[in-house]
Amino acid sequence: MSNLFDHVFSDEAIMDESDMFPVISLDEPSSELNLQSGEILSILPLRNMVIYPGVLLPVSVARSKSLKLVRAAQENDELIGVCMQLDKKVEDPTIDELYQTGTVARIVRILEMPDGSTTVILEGKKRFRLGELITEKPFMQARANLLDDKIPDTKDHLCLALISSIKDLTSKIITNSGIIPPEISFAIRNIESPAFLINYICVNLGFNVKEKQRLLEISDVTERGYQLLELLSKEAQMVEIKMAIQNKAKEGIDQQQREYFLHQQMKTIQSELGENSLEPDVDNFRERAKKKKWNENVAKTFDRELKKMERISPHSPDYSTQLNYIETMLNLPWNEYTKDSFNLKKAKRILDKDHSGMETVKERILEYLAVSKLKGDMKSPIICLYGPPGVGKTSLGKSVAEALNRKYVRVSLGGLHDEAEIRGHRRTYIGAMPGRIIQNIQKAESSNPVFVLDEIDKVSADYKGDPSSALLEVLDPEQNLAFHDNYLDVDFDLSKVMFIATANNPGTIPLPLLDRMELIEVSGYTQEEKIEIASKHLLPKELKNHGLTDEQFMLEKPVIQLLIQNYTRESGVRELSRQIAGVMRKVAKNVAGNIPYNININEADLKTYLGAPRYNNEKYEGNKYAGVVTGLAWTRVGGEILVVESSLSRSKSPKLTLTGNLGDVMKESAMLALEYIKAHADQLNIDSALFDEWNVHVHVPEGAIPKDGPSAGVTMATALASAFTKRKVRKNLAMTGEITLRGRVLPVGGIKEKILAAKRAGITDIILCAANRKDIEEIKAVYLKGLKFHYVNDLMEVIDFALLREKAKN
Repeated sequence: MSNLFDHVFSDEAIMDESDMFPVISLDEPSSELNLQSGEILSILPLRNMVIYPGVLLPVSVARSKSLKLVRAAQENDELIGVCMQLDKKVEDPTIDELYQTGTVARIVRILEMPDGSTTVILEGKKRFRLGELITEKPFMQARANLLDDKIPDTKDHLCLALISSIKDLTSKIITNSGIIPPEISFAIRNIESPAFLINYICVNLGFNVKEKQRLLEISDVTERGYQLLELLSKEAQMVEIKMAIQNKAKEGIDQQQREYFLHQQMKTIQSELGENSLEPDVDNFRERAKKKKWNENVAKTFDRELKKMERISPHSPDYSTQLNYIETMLNLPWNEYTKDSFNLKKAKRILDKDHSGMETVKERILEYLAVSKLKGDMKSPIICLYGPPGVGKTSLGKSVAEALNRKYVRVSLGGLHDEAEIRGHRRTYIGAMPGRIIQNIQKAESSNPVFVLDEIDKVSADYKGDPSSALLEVLDPEQNLAFHDNYLDVDFDLSKVMFIATANNPGTIPLPLLDRMELIEVSGYTQEEKIEIASKHLLPKELKNHGLTDEQFMLEKPVIQLLIQNYTRESGVRELSRQIAGVMRKVAKNVAGNIPYNININEADLKTYLGAPRYNNEKYEGNKYAGVVTGLAWTRVGGEILVVESSLSRSKSPKLTLTGNLGDVMKESAMLALEYIKAHADQLNIDSALFDEWNVHVHVPEGAIPKDGPSAGVTMATALASAFTKRKVRKNLAMTGEITLRGRVLPVGGIKEKILAAKRAGITDIILCAANRKDIEEIKAVYLKGLKFHYVNDLMEVIDFALLREKAKN
């Protein structure tokens, strides 16, 4: 063997893995191989390696069959066939599990390595194709059909250009990779044979073994060279990309190191000059942290984040983010509570002073205080106040906070559509901050404030998430003791917070969220309550706002009543407040201009200052006509009386006509009423022929106003009965109730508002469903004075009481 071989594969060189590279054989050419096509060869399967003719390659042998094969071949000085497995995981492959093209090889040397493994030096001789399988024991033997290479003409210009390109690209890859020893490039430059050059490069460069096998199967050396050139081009591009990435990374690291050293120098210079550092006093943060009542988990998180901040340069963009996070954690009131006031009489006095009515809400707050006083510790209730606008739902939160001696915070949820507004943003985002819940807890400086969630029914959802789903955790007493804000990234206890949500329409609140709250209806104020609110609250507030005194402006209760009746239509008192402010502005103008005016405002002054009355107060119209009955209706601004008129007219094709801008439910009530009258015509002494000769027209005045609901059922039936019988309706009577086809009278809602409307209109007798008796019992006796109630279960009872025996004149 030559000196070159001895140098590369000496025992010392074998031990150094970096020197174990294949070299070109300097023995006889493969054309002089002492082997005929079709002879039997022992087949050595390789898991993940391809051998080429003319190349020496060390192979690690571990399988027992393979060890027997190589030792027998060396002992008998025989050639072997080397083929790669299709699947390297197969332990004992068959002939069908091998690539069919392989290389005839000679065993140069068998080396026993220090770790006990065996390495065989193989020299590739000639390509072959597997033929007939002879035996598989003790190792595989098969016939080898030799394959000849098509050698190009070395004087051909295309061949010379191809070989030159391959050498150049290979040298470029070796130079740029930094992994392959440069000696390989020297060897490549000095190889003359095109076939040996191509084979040597295929073995040395790190191509995929399947690509190496594909190149081995190509008989035309020129074609094999072109395929190799294509692979080399891809490899060169990949090496360039890797180098570019590494250079960029190196530049970034160098820049960071440079900045770090400069910052260290700057700190040293500032220290020498006695100037203050840009870094905050970390010791101060630790002192503040010692006073916090947070748990062990929060303390560990704070320490970890503080150490992280110390490692960041003050000039880094991440520094301010980390500093804000530390400040947020320190500013939160961890387990810091205000002490509740358990003086029930004082709490009731505060609630009554600030708000008239709302007895249910006040009672619920006092119940909570009573239980807390007895038990000592109780989870705060989660209340949802719902009702029309302007009735004081939001302002009630302040009164509750004062009564409980707690801090007060409020967040408006109207139009909120981003879940991050509730849960906060993750700190990976630029400008991240805690959610509104944590922000307001921080503002309250207490972990048990009264927290008003205003307009919870107006939360919306979009692609940014559903805030109402995030509120589920906030408003669930079983979950909010460990509320997780994305920015804070640690749990915060909200179980002691008293949440008071407000809504106008609970129907738009998602059911899972609605289920977590205790619903309390805040109905509209009665006229009497509005008068009290105006006298005690609105007048003093507006006098202060307009710079007037009690001696310059007086508004007595009868005039306030006229103001409410003639200039407002609302459930709350916002419009009333605006009208009072309008009157005061006129008075303030007179005072400022020294113009004489009435200090005690009267009805004439109201017309002068506010113009003609905007609304007409509904009054009972009497019982002069048959077919006209007074009903009671509920509107969003309170109760109203509702007049139902019915008339008959001759017709050859009778029909029922309904007018007055009625909704579907109200139209159905009219149809039910007419069918009931037809079915009970004999009991009502009505001639059945009338139904075939007369049109029926039912009208509800004020057609510009939409009307709907089932509560006018008894009113329509009574009006039709009066029209067909011509009997008068009992004087000063009103009624409300739903009817069925069988004539049953069903209960309806809004009783309080309807009763007050009836009283204002001069009604003395009211017909109600017997099931509505409980609603009457809940109303204060002062509002029921002068009214008599008649409870019924059947429509015939209504007709018997409502219709007199006296006939109408026309």
